Amino acid sequence: MLRLYFLGGEDLQKRDSEEINRKALSDAGESPLVLVFPWSSKPHGREDRYRPLLVQYFKSLGARAVRFVEVSLPYSDMVKLVEEADIIYLPGGDTRLLLERLRNTGAAHLISTFDKVIIGNSAGALVLCSEFIQADEGGQSMSIVSGLGLVDFSVSVHYSEAQDLHLAALSQKRHIFAIPEGAALFFTDCCLNLIGPLAMFQDGKKA
Repeated sequence: MLRLYFLGGEDLQKRDSEEINRKALSDAGESPLVLVFPWSSKPHGREDRYRPLLVQYFKSLGARAVRFVEVSLPYSDMVKLVEEADIIYLPGGDTRLLLERLRNTGAAHLISTFDKVIIGNSAGALVLCSEFIQADEGGQSMSIVSGLGLVDFSVSVHYSEAQDLHLAALSQKRHIFAIPEGAALFFTDCCLNLIGPLAMFQDGKKA
């Protein structure tokens, strides 16, 4: 059964979502294999610095192994890695770059048909939605972007109350979960749980 964890943002060095990740690994069974798509920044960028942190982090939570999918990997090899994985982890970073790479390589299909545990952190959480809320660099405006469509609601990450007016306006035609850093939304086909102080917006109002 598919289980999705939408994280509002986590500082990997501080491990400020450690209990959420611990629950996700527990949901995946004993000694799960974690598969990371480190595609949310340019080569030799942030993902290279964070790979050792991710390995250490997930192994300390009980993972038996942590593997990384390279963008250049042939699709047939990617299929095998996904089939062997118990958890897919999509990291934070450049949301549009991550989404573009997932679509261009065929990984979007593999993730959309995965039926185990997926953890999306920040950008990784956004791309899982049918639509997500993308803030500009200065945070002065927000727009709607089409995602992979694993769920039919929208998500905004790194939430603060300063975003309320923008989010309320964008919620006229959609249900938005606004997730602050250190919090998460847990979703399965039978339930939806809020982990931490999330906000909800619908019909132009904050619920």
